Amino acid sequence: MISILLIVLPIFALTFVGWLARRVGIFSPQSTTELNRFVVYLALPALLFDIVAKAQVADIWQPGFLAVFGLSTFFFFAATVAVSRLTGAPIGNAAIHGLNGSYSNTAFLGFPLLLATLGPGSQALTLIATINTVCVLFAVAIVLIEFGNQSGGRPLTILLRVLQALFRNPLVLAPLLGAAVMASGIGVAAPLDAFLKLLGSAASPCALVCLGMFLAEPRETEAGGTGKTALLVALKLFFYPALTLVLALWVFPLTKPLRDAAVLLAALPTGTGPFMLAEFHRREGALTAKVILVSTVLSVGTITVLLSVLA
Repeated sequence: MISILLIVLPIFALTFVGWLARRVGIFSPQSTTELNRFVVYLALPALLFDIVAKAQVADIWQPGFLAVFGLSTFFFFAATVAVSRLTGAPIGNAAIHGLNGSYSNTAFLGFPLLLATLGPGSQALTLIATINTVCVLFAVAIVLIEFGNQSGGRPLTILLRVLQALFRNPLVLAPLLGAAVMASGIGVAAPLDAFLKLLGSAASPCALVCLGMFLAEPRETEAGGTGKTALLVALKLFFYPALTLVLALWVFPLTKPLRDAAVLLAALPTGTGPFMLAEFHRREGALTAKVILVSTVLSVGTITVLLSVLA
């Protein structure tokens, strides 16, 4: 319990700092948008490039683990998107809902939590989950959002517009360039490595401060927002790790260390990535902020219980 609190409390502290700074007027209403643009265009792309470029194929080639974590992730993403569409949500909003229910905070909570509970051998597995979530799942959501942004015209014209928007998006370009560097084997030069570390390390704190600033903005309460938040949090903290456990036990049987890592990573709260995307595209930002906050608070208890069960 204490180790989990030590990991989670700084997240709340950064979010509270952003909330307080906005409330007392240190930042203007436009500051949230500008800080979010810094994360989306500079800090997060640097982090994504750094993660992928330094990955070792031998370390991340764990087909059983990848199948379990990847299938459970994309099942809940696709299912949430489909249900949202059936209830009348636009495709872009449905993509944000899908991220809220399936986007684990692997990059900022996964590494320290699994290191503390499962040891150094878990770090390669956390890297696999991070690439799956932060790069692949994020790219799929961006594709759906861009489709939603393009209205009217022939299907081929819409497809060309979407492709053009994707290849201008730094959150898509960065991991693609990182994959090219990884495949080439040339590595990352020391000055570039230092630059990426400095810039990429700003992604998490800036995203959390931005989240707090966003929560401090006065807004009308959305009808049905509490129900949506509760449903998405339940999907993320309970049903998603439960499906992961079922797959790891009976569909793609994993050894206990791999199984424990997959379930723990699935049980992590929703990361800040969906909020960055929601705020940037002006889609479901308030709902996403609530899901991140509530799931992070509740995860202290749910992960503690899960760790005792796995032990």
